This record gives sequence, structure tokens and C-alpha cells, in this order.
Amino acid sequence: MLNKILGLVIIITLMSTAQARDQINIVGSSTVYPFAIVVAEKFGKTTDFKTPKIESTGSGGGLKLFCAGVGAQHPDFTNSSRAIKKNEIKRCRENNVGEITEVKVGYDGIVMANSKDASPFSISTMDIYLALAAEIPNPDGSETFIKNPHVTWHDVNSKLPKTKIEVLGPPPTSGTRDAFAELALEKGGCEKIKWLKTLKKKDKKTYKAKCHTVREDGPFIEAGENDNLMVQKLVSNPNALAIFGFSFLDQNADKIQGTIIDNIFPEFENISSGDYPISRPLFFYAKNAHLKIIPGMKEYVEMFLSDAASGEEGYLLDKGLIPMPDYERAKINPQVVEFKYIVGDISPSKINKN
Repeated sequence: MLNKILGLVIIITLMSTAQARDQINIVGSSTVYPFAIVVAEKFGKTTDFKTPKIESTGSGGGLKLFCAGVGAQHPDFTNSSRAIKKNEIKRCRENNVGEITEVKVGYDGIVMANSKDASPFSISTMDIYLALAAEIPNPDGSETFIKNPHVTWHDVNSKLPKTKIEVLGPPPTSGTRDAFAELALEKGGCEKIKWLKTLKKKDKKTYKAKCHTVREDGPFIEAGENDNLMVQKLVSNPNALAIFGFSFLDQNADKIQGTIIDNIFPEFENISSGDYPISRPLFFYAKNAHLKIIPGMKEYVEMFLSDAASGEEGYLLDKGLIPMPDYERAKINPQVVEFKYIVGDISPSKINKN
């Protein structure tokens, strides 16, 4: 009975507050942002709905805003360059957000890049781990960690140049940062070390802390994400590298070049095929509770997932999106457009049972 009353209160609150807004509100990932902007502009021009308002807040920041509650003051969608985390689902549940639909839009590669005025760089994921992890395995073989002592790339790998390690990267709130830590540091480094795989089974918390934490002593420099200022810094400092989404590299290919990782070039075909080692899916999340109140939400999702937009020959390819293969689109998209691809156990009827 209490749950029914709570659900009714939520609906009444929505009806009284959200009617004041007739424009979709979107926050979240700067990586997904350029794709969302293109769809939003086309949506506003070709339908009877207003052009959605989109704010680039980063994946973590967007999910924080998204999960803060329901009503006109809260976003309808949040873009994300990583999957929603359990603690974020919990926050949504605690704030009575209700059901959330996950919308997978395609793939992206996380690249490292440098100025075209410099020589191309070629490294392994293990090199990246040993260069950028805050702590690394003790070289004495004692199955302990030491503070990362490496100053130059040559310190990491004797085959690499004696240049100072300088890597510009995104802040902790970034989905790109999260995905980079998981794919480059953990999978590219920790998972290749036998005793660390054993640690993962024994103590997941310690393992994750050691394998996902980026160093803060200088070689890694927080400098924004998918930011033109970062491109300028690379141009002015040929020894520096930066971490971007592939789409941003593609848009700035006249000034910067991608780093070869594990002997694989960061190219569309290699990311699409899964050969490139640091690739990740891209998402946005929809707040089902707003569906009947905020006009155009379902239609926006349908446009984003259409063959014309995110299909294998869609217009988002020109922006750098790597489309899902047809078999994956055919399996997932029909559920998504009906807002039935729900993540987490977060329906209103479950809120007070957890």
C-alpha cells in the first residue's frame, strides 16, 4: 500500500512540475555530445518538437544530475561513454527515479594522440599501464606494489625514446577516464600479470584500487576532455600525448595523429572489427517516468536509433561514431524504442524493498 501511495505521489509531482517544460533536457558525456547535437538539431528541424537542450557535463556528472530525481528540474536523458554503475543505479532508486532505459548507440575507440609535427608513437597497453598507473608491481618479483618511478618512456620500455612522460587526460568524472582505466590499465596491464589475477579473486577492492588509479605525480595531467585546448597543447608540445575519443581524433586529423597501440592503428575499421584494444560502447539513458509528460522523448530515441542516423551508413558516421553491427541493432533496438531495455532493479514498486 505504501508503495502505491509513493508511486501516486511521484506521478502527481511530475504532472504538476514537468508540464511547464515542453523541451527535452539532456546532460552527460562530452564524447556522446557531438552525436547527440546532430540528432537534436535534425529532430528540431524535421519534427513538430522543439530542439532538445543538451549540456556537456561528463558521464559521471550527467548521471549525478539524472539520478537526482524526477520532475521538470531534472534531465530526461543523460549521455554516457560508459555503462551506468551500481552505485548510480542505487542513487536513482533512492531518489525515486524509477525505471531507466539504456540506449546503446554504437562504439568508440579511446585513442592516444600526439602532434603531427612529431614522429608517430607506437606503444603497448602494458607500456601505458607501466607509465600511468599510480602504483606498479615491484620489479623484484615480491608480489608487492611500489609507487610508479618512471619518468621517461625509456624507463618504461628500453625500446621507447628517452622523452619525458607527459599525457594529457580527462578528469575523474569522465566516462572516458573510467573506460581508459578499465581497458588500458586493468585489461592491458594488470590482467596480464599472473599474481594480480590471483589478487582479483581474493581481494577485488584492493585489485581495483591498484589497477584503476592513475598517477597524480606529474606524468598524467588532467586537462579536460575532447577539448580544442588540448589539441593546441599537443601542437605546442610535440613530446606530449593526449587521451581522446576516436571521434575527436577524427575531427582533428589535420593537426594530431593517433598512437599505434599493440601494433594496431586507431582506425574506424579496426575499432569496428574489435581488433583495436581500447574500444568501448556508447550509451544514453532515458528516464521512463518522464515519458508521458515531456513531449518527444520516444520520437527522439527512434530518430537516434534509425538506420539514417546510427546505422551502418548513417550520418553519424561522419562524426566518428562506430555503428553497432546489424545483428546487434536488430536484437537490442526493438526493446529500446519501447522503453523496455531496463537497467537495474529500480522500478518504483521495488524502492522500499532494498
